[in-house]
Amino acid sequence: MGANNNPIYIMREGNNSDRGRDAKNTNVQVARVISDAIKTTLGPRGMDKMLVSSLGDVTITNDGFTILTEVDVQHPAAKMLVEVAKAMDEECGDGTTTAVLLTGELLKKSQELSESKIHPTVIARGYGMASKKAIEVLESISRPIGIEDRKSLLNIARTSMMSKAVVGVRDMLAELSVDATKAISEKVGGKTVVNLGNISILKKVGGSVVDTSLIMGMVLDKGPMNPDMPKKVEKAKIALITSALEMKKTQVDAKIEIDDPTQMQAFLEEEEKEQRDLVEGLLATGANVIFCQKGIGDEARNMLSRKGIYAMQKLKATDMAMLSKACGANLVGDPAHLEKDDLGHADLVEARKLEEVEMTFVTGCKNPKAVTILIRGGTEHVVSETDRSLDDSLNVVRLAMEDGRMNTGAGASAMEISLRLKEYASSVSGREQIVIKAYAEAMESIPSTLAANAGLDVVDILIAMRSAHANGNPDAGVNVFTGKVEDMWKMNIIEPFRIGKQAISSATDTAIMLIRIDDVIASKGGPGPAPMSEE
Repeated sequence: MGANNNPIYIMREGNNSDRGRDAKNTNVQVARVISDAIKTTLGPRGMDKMLVSSLGDVTITNDGFTILTEVDVQHPAAKMLVEVAKAMDEECGDGTTTAVLLTGELLKKSQELSESKIHPTVIARGYGMASKKAIEVLESISRPIGIEDRKSLLNIARTSMMSKAVVGVRDMLAELSVDATKAISEKVGGKTVVNLGNISILKKVGGSVVDTSLIMGMVLDKGPMNPDMPKKVEKAKIALITSALEMKKTQVDAKIEIDDPTQMQAFLEEEEKEQRDLVEGLLATGANVIFCQKGIGDEARNMLSRKGIYAMQKLKATDMAMLSKACGANLVGDPAHLEKDDLGHADLVEARKLEEVEMTFVTGCKNPKAVTILIRGGTEHVVSETDRSLDDSLNVVRLAMEDGRMNTGAGASAMEISLRLKEYASSVSGREQIVIKAYAEAMESIPSTLAANAGLDVVDILIAMRSAHANGNPDAGVNVFTGKVEDMWKMNIIEPFRIGKQAISSATDTAIMLIRIDDVIASKGGPGPAPMSEE
């Protein structure tokens, strides 16, 4: 107020802002709404969500990342939880639901701590200490895994698909994931590196999920350029040309004046001769399959057809790069400079029809560094969900190969962390001790949610798990199928170490960030925080 009791506006009149306790409570409520919305999807007994776009497109999934990125959220706190999911997906490709669930639970605990007069700075410091200790515990109870440990890699892939709609074919999909990931893995500086960008995923509606297959090579979305070219070439010698197989155009504007019809004929003959010379040079290397990134002229195309060469033109640069990695061919810019050593090799290049669409299969490549997974399914929804499941499976196998560490799942690692954090808390002085205990209780939300989603008695499950861990079994988790607490190592329920580590880091960092906010103010760029839904 001014001296004459008139209000003084520092910000534009009508700007929204939340202050102090209101800001904290609103942020926590929003985060919990998001967390509660997806927590029912956690685990093999979790439920699915039906997402309907403004255009009426329907997506049915229980993938946390897909749900959060498809939902139109407005509140800034909700957007931060979406960022948690994105961070998990970018780093790990899986574990998004766990990370968001843990974030929501940490914020819920922070609200209870605030009501007990513990300052947000103390809560933030305690959460930081707890997360550091939690990751240490997780690493201490992890086990080594090698790239040749096929059994464990398969179990990790199967575990990632336990809650997916494709659970009936997860053994087959796990085999595909391990074989594909292992094929493209490389040793760099003594470490295993896996670039999943070298796995081409091709989705084709038709057949069933059991028809999904791994091609040790490439599949291209069209057939040979001429109908009279061969449909099959065995023991293929493949040339990859990035420039055009036709008359080169001048780089500057040029005008050719022709006074006599014979000059025109001579000009055309010269153009055709150039194309024939290029083709003869290619064939002299022994090439019987030619993939060209740009165009192939009429004369070159006719000559290739007459010689029984399988040729394709106007391929994408990405497809050319993948072909190079798959069959071992060098990308050649000038076809006149192609040599025998530039050729790639495949047992078979064949045109096949899938659902009336002709496609080219390059198969039987030796030690390919790029492979293709062809996903089949009866409907678009099935194909899309299979794709999401395979993405999770490929990512967890990648993490296991790169890090060489694995942990037991089904809430076992989370419960062991909770138990150790409670022990650690007793060694910490000050109010941080209370905060670390609250963090330990938040970790128990993972097994309790798994139990709740399976319709089990949460209290009984938690008591049984605490007892098993206190008696020295760090692998005791909840078996949602039998309703009992069992050894998850013996049950082959395992996951990569990095998923747990990243979930703890992302959840803690986001919770701390939201805990430390005491004002939500509309900035110049927008109208301020969206109101909370009453639903």
